[in-house]
Amino acid sequence: MTSFNKKVLSYSIKVGIIALAYGFIYHTVTNNHKLIQFKLLIAHINQNQVLITFTAVILLMLVNWFLEALKWKYLISKLQHIGVFESVEAIFCGLTWAIFTPYRLGEFGGRVMFLPPRKRAYGVFVMGIGQFGQGTITNVVGAFALTWFLYTYMHLNAWVMFFIALVLTVFALVILTCYFNIKWFVTLLDRVSFLKKYARFFDIIARYSNKQLIITFLFCLARFSVFSFQYYLVIHLLLPALPAFPSMMMVFNNFFIQSALPTLDFIDVGLRGLTASTFFGYITNQQIAVLASVSSIWFVNLIIPAILGSVFVLKIKFFDRNS
Repeated sequence: MTSFNKKVLSYSIKVGIIALAYGFIYHTVTNNHKLIQFKLLIAHINQNQVLITFTAVILLMLVNWFLEALKWKYLISKLQHIGVFESVEAIFCGLTWAIFTPYRLGEFGGRVMFLPPRKRAYGVFVMGIGQFGQGTITNVVGAFALTWFLYTYMHLNAWVMFFIALVLTVFALVILTCYFNIKWFVTLLDRVSFLKKYARFFDIIARYSNKQLIITFLFCLARFSVFSFQYYLVIHLLLPALPAFPSMMMVFNNFFIQSALPTLDFIDVGLRGLTASTFFGYITNQQIAVLASVSSIWFVNLIIPAILGSVFVLKIKFFDRNS
């Protein structure tokens, strides 16, 4: 393929990615009645309070993704040294790809495209470590939040409740153990005959020490705290009388259940709203406010970054031969 043809193909792919992202964003936002309901709800609230709250929420969104960029820079440094801004570019580019792919798989592709071609496959596995750490926190906190929910609202038989609590506790401990012993996965994958030819990619996972996994885990915990606080701010804005502790327990349950569902980002908000309204239904009858809260945070955390990331899609080098 000639240099000119490569440039044309590269440009076409970039335009296609941006067009897909914007198409999904337009379809979602224009058909999202919950965002309209949110506008109606905040019209009856002190506008200074609304402005302060959403300024804080947007700033927290930037903090959230900046923490992810620092985490990515830290993890990928074992493979490739990159600057902070380059890491930020990769993060936001990945979010643009993620908006129209199930399970946000496009985020992997968009992010690793900022690495040299020979290191991109390794980068996918490095990114997997960070994603596993984030999922570990979501599952551990969610397991205990679900235990609290079942104990508080389901009024189950004592032995049934004990068994469920035991299962969820064991589940949380197993997830934590697996994360801090992530090298086990390399051993397991190396034993699968048809995967042995890919062993060099798996082995990158085994290079990370417990100290590095702990630091990565702290990045994940910081991110979890940030986007949890975003939920608290918006829910408190729309439902100020709702107690903070049960509200956050319901948010954690929502994270927990939603993390197990394969979705596209453009319909993800519907599932988030469904699970959130189910849990919050036990502490409030203001379902519209709950759904509006979820939609607004989804818009801030995913739609705005996806739009910003479209700028960085143009910087991808699909046919760069540099190693």
